[in-house]
Amino acid sequence: MSDPFQLVGKHVLVTGGTRGIGRAISLRFARAGASVLANYVRDTQAADALRQEAQDAGLALETVRADLTSEKGLATLVAEVQSRFPSLSCIVHAAATGVHKPLDQLTLRHLDWTFALNVRACFELVKQLLPSFAPGGTVLGVSSEGARHAVPHYTVVGASKGALEAMLRHLAAELAPRGIRVNLLAPGSIATDAWKAMPDAASRLATEATRTPLGRLCTPEEVACAAQFLCSDAASGLVGHTLIVDGGAAIAS
Repeated sequence: MSDPFQLVGKHVLVTGGTRGIGRAISLRFARAGASVLANYVRDTQAADALRQEAQDAGLALETVRADLTSEKGLATLVAEVQSRFPSLSCIVHAAATGVHKPLDQLTLRHLDWTFALNVRACFELVKQLLPSFAPGGTVLGVSSEGARHAVPHYTVVGASKGALEAMLRHLAAELAPRGIRVNLLAPGSIATDAWKAMPDAASRLATEATRTPLGRLCTPEEVACAAQFLCSDAASGLVGHTLIVDGGAAIAS
């Protein structure tokens, strides 16, 4: 009997796939047998390091630079996917941005910029790449606890993650009859570089770690394993589901 968790023969696009949780997902999927295209926009050094690590390990993982907040960048990425892959098995939308400020310091530009990447880019990619999906394809959106709980200085990011979850639940119902499963992954507080933009990051991470039943923060690799499950045949019965990976923090609140 074949392993339902393996990803051999699958072709996967990971947006935001060269840093943090996205990087862990790119490597996890490649190690599970998938051919991975990891998208990034600014950090060339991180992309080069990931590409070299994959090459050294003999993994089928390449990177592509494209700004998904622009029509040109979206067109570039869609063209790369269609030229590199005979068909598309999975989109993981891990790309995210945002501004962490109190309300009186936020602007409409902050809101629009955050939604452009966190929500609109996912919408455009799924829509434009829909004809490229192979039977049994999957879409996975990476959300956060801020979609459901109020987090300090997280208003525009949390709102965008809530919108992402709502949008993908609707797409889950619409696309399931076409053989495409759509789900969401909601990590808790994970110690990645994204926390550098958050006020009082160190103390907040320490507090989060102490309130989890595990007594520690989950790792990007643990999140990536959950992502592999959701995008594998092992999760064939899951549609429109949000899987929380937070070490039990939500139940201990």
